[in-house]
Amino acid sequence: MKEKGQVIILGIETSCDETSAAVLVDGRELKSHIISSQISTHQKYGGVVPEIASREHCLHIQNVVEQALNQAGCDFADLSAIAVTYGPGLVGSLLVGVAAAKAMAYAAGIPLIGINHLEGHIYANFLEHKDIEFPFLVLLVSGGHTNLILFRDHLDYEILGKTRDDAAGEAFDKIARALGLGYPGGPHIQKAAQHGDPNAFQFPRTMLEPDSLDFSFSGLKSAVLNTMNTAKMKGETLNTADLAASFQAAVIDVLVQKSLRALELYPVKALALAGGVAANSLLRESLRAELAKRNLPLYYPSPIFCTDNGAMIAMAGYYHYKAQKYSSWVLNAIPGLKLESLCQAEN
Repeated sequence: MKEKGQVIILGIETSCDETSAAVLVDGRELKSHIISSQISTHQKYGGVVPEIASREHCLHIQNVVEQALNQAGCDFADLSAIAVTYGPGLVGSLLVGVAAAKAMAYAAGIPLIGINHLEGHIYANFLEHKDIEFPFLVLLVSGGHTNLILFRDHLDYEILGKTRDDAAGEAFDKIARALGLGYPGGPHIQKAAQHGDPNAFQFPRTMLEPDSLDFSFSGLKSAVLNTMNTAKMKGETLNTADLAASFQAAVIDVLVQKSLRALELYPVKALALAGGVAANSLLRESLRAELAKRNLPLYYPSPIFCTDNGAMIAMAGYYHYKAQKYSSWVLNAIPGLKLESLCQAEN
């Protein structure tokens, strides 16, 4: 039962291949967190099949929400608002979550809060680190995005750098597929790399212009694929573990160096990781070592909160609710929603 003055947010996430819902109380207590993953369904195809993903969301969304409410010991009458991802992501998947959230919020007579999926990943840090000091730098690394973001205060962002082509997570998936390691690529590359030599292949580190904080991984991806194709034409066999380790080292090196450059340019009190690639242990260890030299803390979510999840959407929704930033009933899915929309909305 809801206590007087409590803010209870139901968060819903359906942007890709996870159907997730969570109940968060006062932005501090995660009462429930349910994820129905489709990874095993899509693995045989080597990646997410959009049509299958949306059908799976339709099948599971009601049950996932019911489980979240039951586990939290509350019902719709106890909720303060419903927060839902409305982009970016797969349009069919997003529509399932948005339609469900709109219907439930309208029926319950409570606010609807549309959340940018990328903002959710940033707020995943606050699920376990309640008192991160502002301002801090965010390295957001996921399947479709690689960004450096200055987080001045809640809901106050400045984008410092972005990917110009392939995102880091996308490169991980493509190289994993080429190496026959399976989907999702990040965990498979990391596992294979543990048995390889990161110096076996000297793959390029694209840093772009000296003053740029943008990222580019298409050249690295092409270099790995060209190395593999050249060896194949010569009838040579390359060590998969060495390829994985050398590729991973190149990606992490770029991410770390760009982050350190941003720290030189912007005085902040911490660095936080966000997105699926934030679960990469080499990235965490490398940044932790560099930040220790600078007496700066490094924050990152537990692996379960690095994946797409309803808890991060609930956390972002809580701060939108506190600021009374609600969505209208015409909220729609925006598959190509940009991170820049956050800055435009708040300025």
